[in-house]
Amino acid sequence: MGNPIVHFEIRSTDPDAARAFYGELFGWSYPQGGFPGYTYVDSGSTEGTIPGGISPLQGGTSLVTVFARVPDVQAALDKAIALGGSIVQPAQHVPGVTFGLFADPQGHVVGVSSEG
Repeated sequence: MGNPIVHFEIRSTDPDAARAFYGELFGWSYPQGGFPGYTYVDSGSTEGTIPGGISPLQGGTSLVTVFARVPDVQAALDKAIALGGSIVQPAQHVPGVTFGLFADPQGHVVGVSSEG
């Protein structure tokens, strides 16, 4: 049995800009986290949602590891572009899922996916 994903983080040189981008794109809000500059992500959680956070760099370089479920992948990619992002991989459909990748204005690569 594999190890499930149970947390995600976005580590950024400008965490406030990252929070503004994702708040506008996905409607997230940000309760304060465990250390200065770190916030949790409140995604309007439902049972089974993977928790996460946004933080300043903690050594190393910017890092994002996340796929967000959206009702319409192309609409989310279009909105990401409108907010200053860029497409890394256009919407793709494989059996059971549609997905795409974008880079936010800081270059963090994030995936969006929907079932079907």
